[in-house]
Amino acid sequence: MSDHDPRGELAIRTLAMPRDTNAHGDIFGGWLMAQMDVAGATVAIRRAQGRVVTVAVESMAFHKPVFVGDALTCYGTILHVGRTSLRVRVEAFARRGRGTVEEKVTDGVFTFVAVDEQRRPRPVPPAP
Repeated sequence: MSDHDPRGELAIRTLAMPRDTNAHGDIFGGWLMAQMDVAGATVAIRRAQGRVVTVAVESMAFHKPVFVGDALTCYGTILHVGRTSLRVRVEAFARRGRGTVEEKVTDGVFTFVAVDEQRRPRPVPPAP
């Protein structure tokens, strides 16, 4: 790793494709943010033992660009569990082309709320 080792659990790995770019060939920040939202939700769902919804993105910092062909890997760490909510830090790393070195490109903090079948907030169960 060139910046620092990722913290948390591996939540998602995907490939940046040409369809995810703007007219200049740069990967959209919105695409990257969506991948991080999915990664954070994956971590939150496991801890909440069921469905969650995103209610806030507390912070987001784009450190380096992501390019077509980069393998994007996101890691999630639960920062806080409330009665119905969870805050998850998500860090995104890019492995360039066919290389083996990953570098941190983005990080953010996402807040999720556990919901029931009627989409109403429900308590997060105690940690197993």
